[in-house]
Amino acid sequence: MKKTKLALAIATAAFASSAMATNGTNMTGVGAQSSAMGGTGVAAYYGAENVIVNPAMIGKSTGTEFSFGGTLFKPSVSNDGISDAAQEMQDSAADTFVIPSVSLTSRISDTLTFGIGMYGTSGMGVDYSAYEFNGGAGVYDQFEAQSNLQIMRFVPTLAYNEANFGIGFSPIIQYGALDIHYNGAALAAGKVGSGMSSDLGFGYSIGGYFDATEDLTVAASYTSAISMKYDNQLSVASTPFAGFLGAAFEDDLEQPAELKAGIAYKMGNITLTGDYKQIKWSETKGYGDFGWEDQNVIAIGAKYQGNGYWLGAGFNKADNPIKKQDGATPDGAVINMFNNIFFPATTEQHISIGGGYNLTKNVAIDAAIVIAPEVKTTVDTSFITNALGGAPTSTNTTKHSQNAYTVSVRYNF
Repeated sequence: MKKTKLALAIATAAFASSAMATNGTNMTGVGAQSSAMGGTGVAAYYGAENVIVNPAMIGKSTGTEFSFGGTLFKPSVSNDGISDAAQEMQDSAADTFVIPSVSLTSRISDTLTFGIGMYGTSGMGVDYSAYEFNGGAGVYDQFEAQSNLQIMRFVPTLAYNEANFGIGFSPIIQYGALDIHYNGAALAAGKVGSGMSSDLGFGYSIGGYFDATEDLTVAASYTSAISMKYDNQLSVASTPFAGFLGAAFEDDLEQPAELKAGIAYKMGNITLTGDYKQIKWSETKGYGDFGWEDQNVIAIGAKYQGNGYWLGAGFNKADNPIKKQDGATPDGAVINMFNNIFFPATTEQHISIGGGYNLTKNVAIDAAIVIAPEVKTTVDTSFITNALGGAPTSTNTTKHSQNAYTVSVRYNF
């Protein structure tokens, strides 16, 4: 167990990530093909990439495929702080991250396929440490807030297939790390935080597909919730606010279950894809306590397959899962503040394009660009400002946009 946790920790260190808030904290797609196609992949076959989306789909593979690559993730997050006076938007310094992905599939027999993948799948965070606490009643800025959540999944997979259907199962080993710290001078707390904490969790994914015709595939999959607990993170971070909350937060931050359904339809050289996903944030420990609601995700994609190349585009839409609380109440103001400053998982629309080219008979390179337009979110934090000697009303505003650039190389043999 210690060796497994160490290996995942080393892999996760490759992307000291955060602010990966796409569909909530989860990336819209994993791998260049899925990313280019709006994050679809429940019913579309993308090769070894399918391990993380729908384990059954690797049953469509032939031979062996090895894929590796990474995503250069560029979020842009800014916040105007908690204050009773007008504040300028300050930019988070957490704006560049590298997220790895590695996967392998190999056919064992006519009906069995083995796969394995290791992916950075989720994350979020900000860094306002450059903006020092101003001091004085009613002036709190962003508390010099820093937050960093990293999630890496290791996913072995086994798929069974017949001529026109298949099923698959993946046990999931998940490594997670969380670090929250800030300047609590306004709360007479000094520097708040205890360094990064990590945990190892376990879950599973199960899926199936059915070829209704030679050109039409329908599919569905389910990924379980995974319990995670990051000692001395949420509890320590919320302790200075415990007088407002009544009690500090617990340290649980569970990754939510996901229900997914998809369709893929081929028309000659063109493939159309569509996925529906529900992410069960409201049922988790941690996110549910922070007022997150279940998130419905709709994704579509279109792909043209040429002679030795492909071109694709997609669109992904998911409403902000964070429900605004009543900032005139103690717990509502604190939750609004933590969500909007520390965990701004607010992006809603993602536009994607991509393509691939066969370098040789056995080697192909794929690339994708995903763009999330800016979203502006303003919440009420009146109780905190008023309680700390400021004005009776105040708000906090976050702006958030994203660009992501993914490249992967596929070997088939």
